[in-house]
Formats: sequence, structure tokens, C-alpha cells
Amino acid sequence: MKLFYSPGACSMSPHIALREAGLSFDLAKVDLGAKTVEGGGDFNAINPKGYVPALQLDDGQVLTEGPAIVQYIADQKPGSGLAPANGTPERYKLQSWLNFVSTEMHKPMGSMFNPAQTREWREAVQANLTRRLDWLESELSSRDYLMGDSFSVADGYLFTVLGWAPHLKFDLSKWKAVGAYSERIAKRPAVQATLKAEGLA
Repeated sequence: MKLFYSPGACSMSPHIALREAGLSFDLAKVDLGAKTVEGGGDFNAINPKGYVPALQLDDGQVLTEGPAIVQYIADQKPGSGLAPANGTPERYKLQSWLNFVSTEMHKPMGSMFNPAQTREWREAVQANLTRRLDWLESELSSRDYLMGDSFSVADGYLFTVLGWAPHLKFDLSKWKAVGAYSERIAKRPAVQATLKAEGLA
């Protein structure tokens, strides 16, 4: 498998999942501005949507969209515990978390990277994120991970998105349980290896 990624972008989520699962894979760094792959190549030929992550399978097929990719990765190593079994209520809870992170955290946080964002737009985004983080704080005050006592692919995704806050000058310090959660995940060996591989350690 080959993961097309950009350092610190949402592609960090499947990168973490691949290392947590102990799968063999290659990395291909993408210049998102130029739409080129390090070493040569047109990224649009890999993913015509033009953004990461993209996971190229050994048979040449390409998977896109982070929540789908991380579930695929987890299903390659069921014993890793990164996702509950398909068809179980717990799997749908995982999908609920992945959708929450994608739509309620990733999208608004990502919008703050847009240089065209007005002050009013940013304030509205931050007000919405504050409501989501207040709820997330209550959820994480009683457990270590989103699904309970064990790490899942949803945690790698949320960790990635929360990591953007300092670059966006969005202060998360009022949410103590969320901060402790991020620190806990940051200490995981697979996460440390991911950060190092992406030049972010």
C-alpha cells in the first residue's frame, strides 16, 4: 500500500492507523499547492479531487476520504482493535464518531486556514466549535478514548484535527479533558513515529 499525504494534514489520521495496525506501507509526500508527488508525478492522476489522503492498494485501486480509509485499514488487522467488527452496534458508534469529527470538527477547523475567511465568518466558526468542544469535554471527562477504554481509528482522526488549533491560534486550554486526551494520544509510539516520519516531531 502507498499513502499519499501532506505533513500535518488530515492524512495524518490514516498514517497513524497504518502504524497502529502494524501494516507495511510506503509514503508519498504531496505538494497540495502544485498537485505534485515528491519525486515526480501528477497527484491529480492519483486523486482527481486533488486532496489527501489517498491510499493506493497493492492492486492499484485508490481509496479516498479519511473515514473510509481508516476503516479499511482497521479491517485489514481485526486483531488490532482499531475498529469493532462490521455489523455490530459498536461499529456504528465508531462511524458516528468518525462522522462527528469529519463534519463538526474537521470542516470548521479546516475553514480557518482559508485566507479569505472574514472576521465574522471566523467568529461564527469558533462559536460553533466551542459548542462542540463543550460537548466533547463532557464525553471525554469519563473515559480515556472516544469509544471507551481502547484507542480506535476515530481517536487518530480527532487527534489530528485538534493538532491544528495552535496553528490557527484557536485556544483549547479551557477544555481540560480534551487537552489531557490529546496529550495521552501524543504519547502513543505509533503516533510518535508518525509525527517523526512527517517531520513534525
